[in-house]
Amino acid sequence: MSAEPILAGAPWLTAGGTARVLQLLNADGEEARVVGGTVRNALLGLPPGDMDIATTALPEEVVRRAKAAGIKCVPTGIDHGTVTLVIDGAPYEVTTLREDTETFGRKAKVAFGRDWVKDAERRDFTMNGLSVDAGGVVYDYVGGIADAKARRVRFIGAPDQRIAEDYLRILRFFRIHAAFGAGEPDRDGTLACIRGRAGLATLSAERVRMEMLKLLVAQGASAAALAMVEAGLLQAMIGGVAYAGPLVAMIAIEGTLDLTASSTRRLAALSVAVTEDAKRVATRLRLSNAEAKALDSMGHRWWRFAAMDEARARRLLYRLGPERYHDRVLLAWARSGAEANSSRWRELAELPQRWTAPKFPLKAVDFIARGMAEGPALGHVLTLAEDAWLAADFPLEEAALAAIADQATARATREKN
Repeated sequence: MSAEPILAGAPWLTAGGTARVLQLLNADGEEARVVGGTVRNALLGLPPGDMDIATTALPEEVVRRAKAAGIKCVPTGIDHGTVTLVIDGAPYEVTTLREDTETFGRKAKVAFGRDWVKDAERRDFTMNGLSVDAGGVVYDYVGGIADAKARRVRFIGAPDQRIAEDYLRILRFFRIHAAFGAGEPDRDGTLACIRGRAGLATLSAERVRMEMLKLLVAQGASAAALAMVEAGLLQAMIGGVAYAGPLVAMIAIEGTLDLTASSTRRLAALSVAVTEDAKRVATRLRLSNAEAKALDSMGHRWWRFAAMDEARARRLLYRLGPERYHDRVLLAWARSGAEANSSRWRELAELPQRWTAPKFPLKAVDFIARGMAEGPALGHVLTLAEDAWLAADFPLEEAALAAIADQATARATREKN
C-alpha cells in the first residue's frame, strides 16, 4: 500500500461542496474520502468530473448529519449504502464502505464495513481503486497510481472474477481504455473479456447503450473499437456486423471538419449499412426515439451521395433539413472510402453553411384560385407543385411560380378525370 500527499492543495478538495462534505463526515470516529474516477482524473491532469465520496459512516448516520447541517439529502440507493447530498445545486454521491458477500452481477449482496482495503479491492480497475482524503493524501491498495501514470487499464485482482461479478465490465474495460488508456489494451484483461463474452447476453440493453455511447466519443474510440471487433465482442452487442473501417473514417472526418464528437453518428458508422440495420440496433440498445430516428435517417439511401451533384444535394437538404442532411452526408462519406480531406465530400457536407433553402412560396389559396376544391386533391396538387419547384431549382420569380402552379393544376385535373 502507498499513501502519498500528491493531491495536497487541490482546489476541489480544499473549497466548495466537496470540502464541506468531507468536513461533515470526518468527525466523531468516522472517515470520508473522495474515491474512484475523480482521483484518477486528478492524477491525469483532467477535470475531476462526478464527485464520489466513500465513508465509514452508515447511511442513516450520513442522512442524520446532512439534515443537521441543513444539507439536502436524497436516498438514491440507500439500501446499497448510497445517498446523494446536494450543495449549491451540485450532487455529491456518498456511499458507505462495502465488501461483497455474494457476487452475481448487479444483484451482488454487500455488507457495510470499515475496511478501506476491501472496499478498494471490490472495484473494477486499478486506476479506479484509488482514494484521497481531505489533506490530499492518495491511498493506493491496488497499484492504481502506477497504472494511471502509465495509462494502463488493468482489472483489480483476477480479471475473470471481476468480470463474472458484472459482465458490463467487459464493455467498461474497453471504454475506460478508450478514455484513459494508451497503447494496446491489457492482454490479460482482453483475454478474460473474450472468455467471458457469453455473459454479455445477460446485460440489460440500457446499461450496454450507456457504455457504448460513452465509448464511441472517447479519445481512443477507434483503437478500442478495432480491438473489440478483433476479439469478437462488438458483434454481440449490436446484434450484427460491426464496421470498424467506417467508424475510423467518421472519427477522422469529424476531426477534419472540427466537429464535436457525436455518439449517434459514430454508432451509425459502426453499425448501419441500410435502414434495417438502424432498426435492429435501435431495438438492441433501446435507443431513444431521437437516436433511433437519426440512425434510420442516416441509413436511408446514403449511397446516392456518391454520384450526387450540388443541385440534387440542395433538393435533399430542403427535404431533410440541415441536421439530417449533414449526418447522412457524413455517413456516406465515411462509407465511401474517400479520404478525410476530400474536397468534393467537404463541399457536400458544408452545403448547409453556404446555402439556406427557401420556403416553398405557393400556398393552397393559389390553387383554390385556379379552381381546385379543398380536400385531398388540394394536398395532392401542392405536392406536385412542390416537386416541380424543386426540379426547377427553387425559382422565386412570379412568372415561373405561376407556370408551375398552372402545370400542377392541369396535371392534377387530368389524373382526377
